Amino acid sequence: MTTAKHHFFCPDLEGKTLSEEESNHAVRVLRLAENDHITIMNGKGRIILAKIVHAHKKALKFEVIEITDQAQHEFYTHIALAPTKNLDRYFFFIEKAIEIGVDRITPILCKNSERKMINSEKIVKAAISAMKQSGQGFLPQIDELMPINDFIQLDHNDNQCFIAHCENDQTKKELKNAILPQKKVVILIGPEGDFNADEIILAKQNKFEAVSLGESRLRTETAGIVACHTVALI
Repeated sequence: MTTAKHHFFCPDLEGKTLSEEESNHAVRVLRLAENDHITIMNGKGRIILAKIVHAHKKALKFEVIEITDQAQHEFYTHIALAPTKNLDRYFFFIEKAIEIGVDRITPILCKNSERKMINSEKIVKAAISAMKQSGQGFLPQIDELMPINDFIQLDHNDNQCFIAHCENDQTKKELKNAILPQKKVVILIGPEGDFNADEIILAKQNKFEAVSLGESRLRTETAGIVACHTVALI
């Protein structure tokens, strides 16, 4: 696959025009001009090498030189993770999860959550930036903030569902020993104060299996990264 130095996101490649935001970044910030080569990703696995034919700050136009369709990874990971009080740490999780390979991220609101609101647009922008930086061709689905009880009671089909909590629980298994190969995986990660007892009970009643991510007590964003990596390895 041939790529250029600068990467851009364009969900609709048919129009052969970057969005105003991406165009402005290319022309005014990076000072790109006609005939410069760029790499463009549509977030669905297609990556193209393109040449700029009209370097306008509001609507950069390009022509396609080479098309590559990236293969999707052979696992499916859905992380439902409570936003951290410091959003920079949540953005760090998003960046690393996308580098490893995550398919869906759902911010969840828990009883012990210190952050009750998030800017979904900023979360999506962070995901796009991480996708472009890492060269991953697929942009994960980013959901709106959702109360944990609502999330637990969704229809998760036949996916393997886990809740990683810090309470003493004789039923907990190590995540690495609980995952079944070829199964789609959904993992709940709680806030800084962990899940409360009612949330854990409700999750178990809805077929979420209690798991441990190791002996150390992990920060929320670290737990999310470890969960993603564990699924990818298995």
